[in-house]
Amino acid sequence: MQKWEIPTDQNGTSTSIVDDICSSIEKKLDQYGWGFADVEGIGVGAPGFIDGETGFIYQAVNIAGWRDVDLKGLFKKRTGLPISIENDANAAALGENWAGAGNSALNMAAITLGTGVGGGVIVNGKIVDGVNGTAGEIGHITIDPDGHPCNCGRRGCLETIASATGIARQAMEIVEKVPFSRLADIFHKSNGITAQDVFALAAENDAESQRIIDRTTDVLGRTLASLAAVINPSCIVIGGGVSKANDQLRVPLEQAFRKYALQRLAEVCEIKIAKLGNDAGLIGAASLVFNQNPH
Repeated sequence: MQKWEIPTDQNGTSTSIVDDICSSIEKKLDQYGWGFADVEGIGVGAPGFIDGETGFIYQAVNIAGWRDVDLKGLFKKRTGLPISIENDANAAALGENWAGAGNSALNMAAITLGTGVGGGVIVNGKIVDGVNGTAGEIGHITIDPDGHPCNCGRRGCLETIASATGIARQAMEIVEKVPFSRLADIFHKSNGITAQDVFALAAENDAESQRIIDRTTDVLGRTLASLAAVINPSCIVIGGGVSKANDQLRVPLEQAFRKYALQRLAEVCEIKIAKLGNDAGLIGAASLVFNQNPH
């Protein structure tokens, strides 16, 4: 596998950004004397609310002006190739299931704990998109209706607690309440605090940091137990930056999950740490093409 990056023109139109991507692919193919005619198809993982069947983006929240974009049509017009498109979190779930920790499970969920909380759900071997591309938005399950504001405009979503941002916010609350804590020391030295700092201090037996992890994994474990009651998965894969804490995250999370889940569900469901890192979405996008054109 080869991979490379190009900058995204945040002020570009949907047409110009797609053209930039396709031009980059053409340059790479040209290095081998190939062209689009030598390619089976293109798989795309894109941010936002997406109809996987039509490849239509209703809204890409982190690219200004991307509303109601026929992304599939733009790529097809530019390349003439079969195009498969999925939400980036769904693509990551497909990647982990195809070539990572999911191990080709028929029923699984993948949760990404990063700046926010993303999710993808696979049922009977197929990604679940929902009616308008909004299925799997696990990060926006309401945990506390009176909780902290979320970027989605509501309050108390899971990602206000379980994301890297949510963990850092919990740490700042302790810094404000306990000014002589070790968390406060980190904050004043670095002029900020991160989820990574919280896990590092907890590993050194800092009680305040461990309480943050305990609360976070308890809330996340309870949410995943509820999710399991709906889809009955054989595994739940945890990825994203926070997952780099490995067993420091997985062990208490699995304990919380088993505490709240129906025993019959917990008996068949394993909590795993993702294996593919940032490549999960790339591999998942490739799987869309491969599984439509199997060899």
